[in-house]
Amino acid sequence: MINATQLRPGMIILHEGNLYRVTAVNHLTPGNKRGFMQTKMKNLKTGVGTEYKFRSEDRVERASLDTRSMQYLYGDGDLYTFMDTENYEQISLGVEDIGEFLSYLLPNQVVEVEFYEGKPIGMSPPSSVELEVVDTEPSFKGATASASYKPAKLETGVTIQVPPFVQIGDRVRVDPSEGKYLERIK
Repeated sequence: MINATQLRPGMIILHEGNLYRVTAVNHLTPGNKRGFMQTKMKNLKTGVGTEYKFRSEDRVERASLDTRSMQYLYGDGDLYTFMDTENYEQISLGVEDIGEFLSYLLPNQVVEVEFYEGKPIGMSPPSSVELEVVDTEPSFKGATASASYKPAKLETGVTIQVPPFVQIGDRVRVDPSEGKYLERIK
């Protein structure tokens, strides 16, 4: 059990008998009243999003998850197959289990898959991934990192905003949770 004020995005909790992934948290203290945690959560079984207010003194049960390193093999329709790197066992996850990280997933990439009571429930995305730029506007001579950004299509097909000096063929580090450019890799 954790205090409601310790909730953070990405945590998986047990609430009213169901598993929820916390997607957003906002701590509010209105005027002379008691503070509360306004949360947005997604039910992992049904995929339905909901909002809930926890009082600051409420206690929340954090789900204990097992994580295993698994290698992404291939996608077939709406199912994506992963192989356990230790015992070579294969599992399939649906689009809703992988979430937005699907746009940054490359074949043979090793990721952490979360299990609850022996069943796969999702994936914890890495803090950054390295991808190659396959299409972008040409760079300008003397272009430096400034407030202006341009769109760049990455090898997985996702488009992000990059600084003007990034060219086709460059490898860039991207934060998959926000879809943000972090740096160019030399």
